[in-house]
Amino acid sequence: MMHCGKRHISAIVACILIFGSILICSWKGPQLQNNITRKIFSQTKTVIPAGQLCRGKPAQSIITPLEDNRTFIISPYFDDREGKVTRVIGIVHHEDVKELYCWFCCQPHGEIHVASAEIDVHSDRFGFPYGAADIVCLEPENCDPTHISIHHSPHGNIDQLSRFEIKNRKTEPFSVDFTVCISAMFGNYNNVLQFIQSVEMYKILGVQKVVIYKNNCSQMMEKVLKFYVEEGTVEIIPWPINTYLKVSSKWHFSMDAKDIGYYGQITALNDCIYRNMQRSKFVVLNDADEIIIPLKHPDWKTMMSSLQEQNPGTGIFLFENHIFPETISTPVFNISSWNTVPGINILQHVHREPDRKEVFNPKKMIVDPRMVIQTSVHSVLRAHGTSVNVPMDVALVYHCRVPLQRKLPRESLIRDTTLWRYNSSLITSVNKVLDQTVL
Repeated sequence: MMHCGKRHISAIVACILIFGSILICSWKGPQLQNNITRKIFSQTKTVIPAGQLCRGKPAQSIITPLEDNRTFIISPYFDDREGKVTRVIGIVHHEDVKELYCWFCCQPHGEIHVASAEIDVHSDRFGFPYGAADIVCLEPENCDPTHISIHHSPHGNIDQLSRFEIKNRKTEPFSVDFTVCISAMFGNYNNVLQFIQSVEMYKILGVQKVVIYKNNCSQMMEKVLKFYVEEGTVEIIPWPINTYLKVSSKWHFSMDAKDIGYYGQITALNDCIYRNMQRSKFVVLNDADEIIIPLKHPDWKTMMSSLQEQNPGTGIFLFENHIFPETISTPVFNISSWNTVPGINILQHVHREPDRKEVFNPKKMIVDPRMVIQTSVHSVLRAHGTSVNVPMDVALVYHCRVPLQRKLPRESLIRDTTLWRYNSSLITSVNKVLDQTVL
């Protein structure tokens, strides 16, 4: 009896323990499961970038043709100065392209909204059938689009369209004071010495960034560009426009009847304005053989501070272009090591052509990019701020190139050695670049 009682008690205790375990598990089970689920979720949760929510094929080139081969997209930019719009810089045929649509990818879920575009072909087309254009769309309400596609129709397959990131959505502090925009480098460009001298002069005057829209150049020039890119001074924008259009090296259709003038220079300049709108206090529009030289100030920063103080509300500053003929030289600064480098030594060219009152003197510009809507080469077409012509005694454009007044005798030229004020620092810096690149 005693043996059987113990066995019975043991069975009862076992039952109680099993039943208690079931109760505990039934109470803790969901909590435990939730903890496990949270742990697994915390380990596997990922944030999908906005661009991956947007359908379409990511654009692979700075110039993207649409199906019609009459429209070429460069890049879209957010612009809230005249309403909340996306402004797409492009190239279009001024007659054949009548209708375009913006396909917005809205966040946070990547829904597609389609809006009709305004096609604004810039007035400075100079007779060519293709010209720079703003393709402008009002952004939908309750939409923060990160990407956009452009199509000739409001209907179609988004997966077959090119997708572009909309730049300038975030306002950030300026990373540089001055950016020089050079467009376009073409014709197997090989003026190596003058290019290095220009870039080093830009740096002496206060430039931190030089943006170059490059079509092609020589192998030696490629080495120089590689050096400046690695240094952080130069940004290269590939510009293969002749892949898509017949390009002219002239500025007017009457001089060379092609699709577009001067390798699409005006389009490149407009893109450069918007590309640097949020990162550069000023943008300088000139060519690689041009330098805006201050006469009353040591550098551009002090010059622009003075000009802005004297001209409140002004966003466009125009500087007179003056030709220093490469055919007239002086033996001063004949540096032997430079003689093996292709290109012009600007220190030896200090005679400029006199002004001709009956001939238009084209100007180059330093602009506040946030005030510019559309620009041409020598003037701004649309802007929020006013423009001012900077007097020649304040600054001028030193432009060393082939003469425009070929028959002028040397004694009719004006000797102007302003450039020599910088000769010591310029020679030192040019030598350093040449030692590390081509010598």
